[in-house]
Amino acid sequence: MYALPVSFDCGASDSYTDENSIVWIGDDDIFKNSQSAVVQSSNTVSHVMSTLRVFTSLKKNCYSITVDKGSLVLVRASFFYGNYDKKSSPPSFDLLFDGNYWSTVMTTLDNEPVIYEVMYFVKSDTTSICLAQIQPNQFPFISALEVRILDSKMYGPFDPNHALFLTSRVAYGANSIVRKIWYWDSFGCKRRQLIDVSNAPDNPPREVLQNAITTSSSSGSITLYHGFSDQDVSVCMNFYFSEVTELDTTQKRSFNLFIGNIKEPGPIIPPYGEAKELIVNFTASAITSISLVSTSDSTLPPLINAVELFFVNDRLRDGTDSKDVEGLVALQDSFSVLQEIWSGDPCLPSPYTWDRISCSNDVIPRVTALDLSSLDLSGPLPDFSSMDALVTCE
Repeated sequence: MYALPVSFDCGASDSYTDENSIVWIGDDDIFKNSQSAVVQSSNTVSHVMSTLRVFTSLKKNCYSITVDKGSLVLVRASFFYGNYDKKSSPPSFDLLFDGNYWSTVMTTLDNEPVIYEVMYFVKSDTTSICLAQIQPNQFPFISALEVRILDSKMYGPFDPNHALFLTSRVAYGANSIVRKIWYWDSFGCKRRQLIDVSNAPDNPPREVLQNAITTSSSSGSITLYHGFSDQDVSVCMNFYFSEVTELDTTQKRSFNLFIGNIKEPGPIIPPYGEAKELIVNFTASAITSISLVSTSDSTLPPLINAVELFFVNDRLRDGTDSKDVEGLVALQDSFSVLQEIWSGDPCLPSPYTWDRISCSNDVIPRVTALDLSSLDLSGPLPDFSSMDALVTCE
């Protein structure tokens, strides 16, 4: 079990510190039923993306990490196929956390990693990030896993019963990727002045506020997004603003934010030398647009420095009943073979229930059957009487 913060260089055996002072840990000691591999890509890749961990036997394989119950965590999982198996056949598989579905990972032959990021409140004293096979002969793998604790007040008062799935994070006007990870859009205004970000509760890197995009007309507007999915989706967006030049008394930059045809409270007047953050939650559809529109008294066009876009998931599951988890952990502590085949939440999500157990369909599922036969277990059984919903035990 590992404690936070932690960064796994998956497939690596050694630990090291990178150029960003991040300590990466190899994961050779975590799994018995896995393989390490090296990418075959001829292109230059970062050190952490050069190896990966492949899972070829169990249907669910999990990294388990110790964390204080109720903590807000950020998890980033990175996948770089790099034709490691020389088959030119990038696999797809499911990504899970704490018994909840996260995403179906779609890896590619591209020379860039596929990255997924989620934020959520942990409901027990551990968190688990799992990879699950969904198709025969398409084996899950992972290149890097990073888990961080965040200030519980970050990203607004979002409901701890839900998670935020990162969809995009863009630093407008930047010309390189900024750590956290902010992707760049290189068209825009630039400046060298350092920015005070203390007024922005979600701690954006100063670098993303050094630059911005705008338009040439003072009466113009900026359309940031137009259309989401065909189905309604719950969205959380963080907007970051900072004036790029010190305005004189004849100049004014003032604009409003519109979500579709609805004007958000405003107007927005970007501060010079400081950061302004605006958090908006809304339901988006295929026809939803997001735009910045100058006010009638503005002499300058709208401006934006950075934006984060998250989808909000359905209600998180609470996990398997704690009494059953307690009993199963006692069995694992007594028999090492069970530690090798059981990881993550025992019952959830339901397609990936542990082998040799059966679960009820309750909101908080109970373990109803346990089969320990043919495992050649030796030694006394521990007390697992807390599993009082068992109907069958062999």
